[in-house]
Amino acid sequence: MAAVIVTHNSAPEIARCLRSLAGVDEIVVVDNASSDSTVDAARQARPDARIVANRDNRGFAAAVNQGVRSTRAPLIALLNPDVELCGPLSAESPVAQTALQAEVGLVGGRLDDENGDYQQGFGVRALPTPGMLIAEILLLNRLWPGNPWNRRWRRAELDPTVPQACEQPAGAFWVFRRETFDLVGGMDEGFYPLWFEDVDFCRRMIDAGFQVRYEPEPRAIHAGGHSLRSLSARARHLAWYRNLLRFSRKHYSRSADWAVRAATFAGLAMRALAGFAGLGKRGDGRACLQTIRSLIQLPDAVFGATRGDLGRTPAA
Repeated sequence: MAAVIVTHNSAPEIARCLRSLAGVDEIVVVDNASSDSTVDAARQARPDARIVANRDNRGFAAAVNQGVRSTRAPLIALLNPDVELCGPLSAESPVAQTALQAEVGLVGGRLDDENGDYQQGFGVRALPTPGMLIAEILLLNRLWPGNPWNRRWRRAELDPTVPQACEQPAGAFWVFRRETFDLVGGMDEGFYPLWFEDVDFCRRMIDAGFQVRYEPEPRAIHAGGHSLRSLSARARHLAWYRNLLRFSRKHYSRSADWAVRAATFAGLAMRALAGFAGLGKRGDGRACLQTIRSLIQLPDAVFGATRGDLGRTPAA
């Protein structure tokens, strides 16, 4: 079994993550051009870890593919650097034993917050339908959090103590077999730099006929928000919406895809107005307007009638 961890300016977290992997013999850290001391911290915490240091930020999906390709282990654990395991992880762990079942393509582990509470609404979600995404884009989930679309998407009824089939466990803690990863073609590197690559991967795994499952042991503490520190508000908005539109084009019908695209521009306009009215975070209004301008400059973001390669999100 090998563990793959993708880092980018992760110095405050990576040591705790690596030290919690005492039962894992092979560790690969793929660093996406960190400007802090991430690489040094990783080497000090686990001198036996293999460090793949990229000269530029290749994005999460591309770095995951790098990490998996760099090991020959048949079983892979993928963890975020802000995850700290609370129990031993090995090929004998429940999460790994479940992943070894022939019908299973991917297993997500339990993610708790720093108070030890399960991260309900994040740890496991349903694959989003067009309606679920439109409700999110148009602020319905913020104005009416208990609406049925939001509850179904965020699996409000899930009992985190029970192993079960699911659709989209958060990509912060996964275990999968190399053969299933290769069979579905790895992660789609067009989702750049992050967001929706894990949703797309789960969708393709299920479409290939495999089960996706949730296993509560061992649990992990997930600090959350680590990936956002180095992104400006504009970069966050652009990456999230750009990748949402890529997911929509890949997996929805033409009419549903058009509906998601129309909602995207309407929702961004609503958020811009709210931001300028002082109802959102400082700078959100300008960031939303900049995102609209950036998306309009990308023809595939507006006219999503074909299903070609959407390319990378432009740099902020």
